Amino acid sequence: MTFWSDVAAYGPGFLEAAWLVLWLTVLTIVLSWICGLAAALAQRSDLAVVRAVAAFYIWFIRGTPALIQIFIIYFGMPQLGIRLSPFAAGVIALGVNSGAYVAEIVRSGLSAIPRGQTESALAMGFSPAETMRTVILPQVFRIILPPITNEAISVLKNTSLLSTITVVELTLYAQTLISATFRPFDFYIAVAVIYLVLTSILTQLAAWLERRYSRLS
Repeated sequence: MTFWSDVAAYGPGFLEAAWLVLWLTVLTIVLSWICGLAAALAQRSDLAVVRAVAAFYIWFIRGTPALIQIFIIYFGMPQLGIRLSPFAAGVIALGVNSGAYVAEIVRSGLSAIPRGQTESALAMGFSPAETMRTVILPQVFRIILPPITNEAISVLKNTSLLSTITVVELTLYAQTLISATFRPFDFYIAVAVIYLVLTSILTQLAAWLERRYSRLS
């Protein structure tokens, strides 16, 4: 009872931090999908330089820790005259990081679509952009939904890294409480439970989308 009463006393603060985590996650996912789709399509470009840029982006991001990328954006960019708020730097860093993994997921989905579908759509008078938007991408989305969900869950959990650049999300909020109460077990357990609830909601949403698209297919 003491544990729950103590945690409940700080409930409004936890709710505010959880809301911030949700905002961070949504914005990061949107940015990661934009970066990932652009990189995946760039890998299929006829221009060698475009393919090289996409390959370098994916190689560099996947080969370096997300925490270092956050530090580069937040602490390193001011040396180039670009100053970002902790929130903006966090969204950009996590979005660019996740985008490299989304690119590989999208690329595998694109590879699973028979080339004949593209050729048939072009023969029917569709432009390449219309073919991609109306014929290919809807099928790709159904294929990549499970792995893209796993990546979204990783994004949600990676928001905890932003405590290192003073974004007051769940982890940093818990750390401030711990420094005042000296009860790390209680508050870290509370944070873990909140993250577990959020990831479970995201998983159930993805399962609903899978069932919906399976009925439409």
